[in-house]
Amino acid sequence: MTLLLYDHPLSSYCQKVKIALREKGLAFDTELPDDFGTGRRDTVFAVVNPRIEVPVLIDGDARIFDSTVILEYLEERFPASPLLPCDPAARAAARGIEEVCDSQYEAINWGYGEILWFRRATGELADQLRASAARDTATLQAWLTGRLGDADWFGGDHFGLADAAAAPMVNRSVYYGLGPTAGSALARWHARLNQRPAVAKTFSEFDTATAHMAVAADHYRSAGRRREYRDHRLDWMIRSGGLEVVSQGLSDDTIRFSWPSAS
Repeated sequence: MTLLLYDHPLSSYCQKVKIALREKGLAFDTELPDDFGTGRRDTVFAVVNPRIEVPVLIDGDARIFDSTVILEYLEERFPASPLLPCDPAARAAARGIEEVCDSQYEAINWGYGEILWFRRATGELADQLRASAARDTATLQAWLTGRLGDADWFGGDHFGLADAAAAPMVNRSVYYGLGPTAGSALARWHARLNQRPAVAKTFSEFDTATAHMAVAADHYRSAGRRREYRDHRLDWMIRSGGLEVVSQGLSDDTIRFSWPSAS
């Protein structure tokens, strides 16, 4: 049975899952839910995932949401070509990198996208938020570089879960012009990523989707869709000086908060 992934190619969480699926050689179809971003709770997608977020993996009767839980499921369901090492300490280290990427790093990239694509701030405020994103990105890239050390991959000699989790985050930074310093260990790691078919295909889907962001951004600003301000995203926006962005989004009804909020 072919797996089904509810997907958005711009989602770093979805990219992480697709990289894992492809590294494991698993066949899967993707589908972008029609109601994605609407906040509707009366749809099939909302029944599958009450958070109304992608990704969601459908495997027969199993419906799994949250990218981390999906990767854990894939490791147990399809143990061939494992992405986690055997050593407990090494497994914990990989999960720690995934957690930092999923929370701190994703929030920076997401916030930068709010300015670049969705134009929620202009002038001095936009400059302030971009500067905050550049500073925080550099901090996290330095942290990742320390975890990588002299190895080819975060797990040592073998591509693994930490690489799959970090790949979409660093690649988006590269797209934003905030990539690692040329010639650095992290830049060389990113170049190696692009040589892996599973990663290259996922990055190509991201590149294709970015070409349509102008139209999509207009749709969100018209309240046809609302961007979700999850906890770590809200944290980054406010501490970076973007409280005005949040207030205006609430006034315009173009942002939403996470389940179980009323809207």
